[in-house]
Amino acid sequence: MTQPQPVETLEADDAELIRRSHDDPEQFAGLFDRYIQQIHRYVARRLGTQAADDIAAETFLTAFRRRASYDLTQRLARPWLYGIATTLMARHRRGEERFLRALSRTGVDPLPEPMADAVVGRVAAQEEDRRLAGALAGLSQGDRDVLLLVAWGDLTYEEVAWALGVPIGTVRSRLHRARKKARAALGGDDPTREVS
Repeated sequence: MTQPQPVETLEADDAELIRRSHDDPEQFAGLFDRYIQQIHRYVARRLGTQAADDIAAETFLTAFRRRASYDLTQRLARPWLYGIATTLMARHRRGEERFLRALSRTGVDPLPEPMADAVVGRVAAQEEDRRLAGALAGLSQGDRDVLLLVAWGDLTYEEVAWALGVPIGTVRSRLHRARKKARAALGGDDPTREVS
């Protein structure tokens, strides 16, 4: 029979790390370590790697500065961080639309992949990427944010609602509208479906 671990060796949830960071700011590094790659990847897919470096860093700086107002009943800070990143990306709206239109024309995804994956995957998906980028560029900012937080951020509807500060019904209607427009642009394919 195994003995339970002492409380101090168990991994703290996000809210606990934020609470601890009020007295010991170094505790916030745990939150950074948990989510920096996810946030960076999400922003890079939307705006490119160069912008992602700045926005991901700014996301955590903003979160650190606002940590005193964080709702500690929310044990998972991931939606909060995605919400901050999405707000920061809104400043880059024109850049994102230019990026998506360029991706639509060129089919070049900004994220590097291992060489073998890149060769096989890009040959098969290049045309699909162009069509998807064109479809994304044609969405309103609110619809695009909801669609990409679900599809690329892997957030639940509730998490998206919290991240964007909108009612869950708004999330559902924006996602429905975005999927419908994207599906039409992709010839009937749902861009958020699970692919095996």
